[in-house]
Amino acid sequence: MGGILERVEDFISGEQVLVLFYPSAAEYEKYVESVGEGVVVVGRENVWGAEDFIELPLEFEDIKEKIRFGLEGAIRNGMISDGDDVVCISKLFSNELDSIMKVRVEESQLNSGIYAFFLNSKSDAGVIRDVLELVIELGKKGQNGEPVGALFTVGDAGKVMNKSCPLSYNPFEKSHVHVGDSIVNVMLKEFSRLDGAFVISDEGKIVSAYRYLEASSEGLNIPKGLGTRHMAGAAISKDTSAISVVLSESDGLVRCFKSGELVLEIDPEAY
Repeated sequence: MGGILERVEDFISGEQVLVLFYPSAAEYEKYVESVGEGVVVVGRENVWGAEDFIELPLEFEDIKEKIRFGLEGAIRNGMISDGDDVVCISKLFSNELDSIMKVRVEESQLNSGIYAFFLNSKSDAGVIRDVLELVIELGKKGQNGEPVGALFTVGDAGKVMNKSCPLSYNPFEKSHVHVGDSIVNVMLKEFSRLDGAFVISDEGKIVSAYRYLEASSEGLNIPKGLGTRHMAGAAISKDTSAISVVLSESDGLVRCFKSGELVLEIDPEAY
């Protein structure tokens, strides 16, 4: 780690910010001791007790995506600014911080929508994360190796149920199961082969499967080329306070809608 630290000190000048991605406790302490102020930590939970911490809503395997989303969180929280030169330290070849990248912050390139998607939602952030991770995994693996499409609504379940009708029996009608449970997720993957939307409550309870969404698509402005599943997801997010997570069977991308707008697009292969 000493070698990396020496290189970092060569990289940093003036008031540049150092961003650490998933350091160990020892690494964090060492960098803070060496660099002083201006250290931002990116991770899933603030186990370091860092003053400047960015929670990465999703875990990405692709290091470029991880850095992009981490910097987006930092700029949204006022820790860095447009035009800043930021030194990013991450794990690339081992389980230790071993890679240095110097990045010029361009705010226009850091607007994926992932933080806007999680913020200002009535739904628990953990529930949104569980649904996204489930859909991303479904996008990567499909059903028996074949691509599959799926639609999940999260939040405002009562209103979503009122603006939809059943396509078949509801296997979750008398159950009290929640998304995120590994056994339940296996069930959801199996049910995703059939038509209709899954309805998830703000707290993560699976309210229903096989729902035909009847919200009006009038006035929607979504990208051309998206099909009826995306249209239905966008429409229900406009007519209710629910958010929609849609997996495209044709291109394999995960798209998220809020207030009738496309706010996030994820390639499962980058996750």
